[in-house]
Amino acid sequence: MKVSISPSTINGHITANPSKSAMQRAVAAALLAKGKSSIYNPGLSNDCLAAMDVVEKLGATVERFPDHVEITSNGVQPVNPEINCGESGLGIRMFTPITALSDQTITIKGHGSLTTRPMDFFEKVLPQVGVSCTTNDGKLPLVIKGPIQPRDITIDGSLSSQFLTGMLMAYGANAENVSIKVGDLKSKPYVDLTLQIMAHFGVKVANENFETFRFGARQAYKAKDYTVEGDWSGAAFLLVAAAVAGKAEVHHLNTQSAQSDKAILQALESAGAQILPGVFTIITAKDKLSPFTFDATDCPDLFPPLVALAANCNGVSTFSGVSRLAHKESDRGITLQEEFAKMGIKIELDGDEMRVHGGTGIKAANVHSRFDHRIAMACAVAALTADGPVVIEEAEAINKSYPEFYDHIAKLGAKVTIEGEVLSH
Repeated sequence: MKVSISPSTINGHITANPSKSAMQRAVAAALLAKGKSSIYNPGLSNDCLAAMDVVEKLGATVERFPDHVEITSNGVQPVNPEINCGESGLGIRMFTPITALSDQTITIKGHGSLTTRPMDFFEKVLPQVGVSCTTNDGKLPLVIKGPIQPRDITIDGSLSSQFLTGMLMAYGANAENVSIKVGDLKSKPYVDLTLQIMAHFGVKVANENFETFRFGARQAYKAKDYTVEGDWSGAAFLLVAAAVAGKAEVHHLNTQSAQSDKAILQALESAGAQILPGVFTIITAKDKLSPFTFDATDCPDLFPPLVALAANCNGVSTFSGVSRLAHKESDRGITLQEEFAKMGIKIELDGDEMRVHGGTGIKAANVHSRFDHRIAMACAVAALTADGPVVIEEAEAINKSYPEFYDHIAKLGAKVTIEGEVLSH
């Protein structure tokens, strides 16, 4: 699918899409609980749909209603020897330890970019807790056989906070008087989100400075109602769009959220954008933008909107944390460099550092999403201040996390044409 975005002025208000990070964790917690859980404001992106499919194959019943999803479960009791996590990195890393609560042999698959991501760490860690695990030369598919036997274990936190999320959630179902120790943990806010959702569903974990996670007396997940908050990862693109091309009010964003990508507010402030935060609403407006520095190590998903912002700042902006980008849907550091170069923006990569040369003017161009949802959205935001239309190929990549994105920016005033048809609001 080709989408063309023409230079536009942003003005209006919009409700942020649901957080896929929170949605997927809530779906997993509902699987682990006995009874009926209702999830309100559910995310329906591809990653969230994949999570619901996984829990159905692991024994839960999922019913979708206009404003919520009901998940009825009796714990992990697989009804299918195979699950498929789609393209969700969180899904594969979180559901693998959870699936290992069963004593059945289960094959775990994915598709798209997920098939190229390294999975060998499962083979290193899961056998330590009694789980048989094989990979396809370090890649998918995985074949595992539990049951997982919680015991004291140490995990390399630099591998993936998402794998730690899976281990924490699985341990929560049957661990007793054991601990998980972690070294060099990245993306601590995402682990905090995991702990919040586990606590909401009745399982509390003692967190000692994100280095040791202790489980005392055995606990059990309890079926609960849960409302998914707005997604800071997706909203970051809307806020940047307003900061470079007008003004917008974005609703349903919790400034007290554990989501790490709320750090976009710090970046916008550093760049000189106008920001008026409320409790669940953020108003952002265009102002004179200056180059800024930002450490995105704990929020690597912000790199694409940060680049779109920096392209509009008059000077060189510097970001650290590039090492976190190699195994995303694309190698995002290089992809951003190459696709933004087509629009006339120079990006330098130097080890863990990225330098974006902004203020040189964004050019009309044909770009490619590289099948990466965040690259498509970053190019769309950059197009708002280009000197002509930017055409995005494979633009449907947004469906992975934010299928409403083009509709939302069109509602805010962006001139969006999809396969020759103009979106109007």
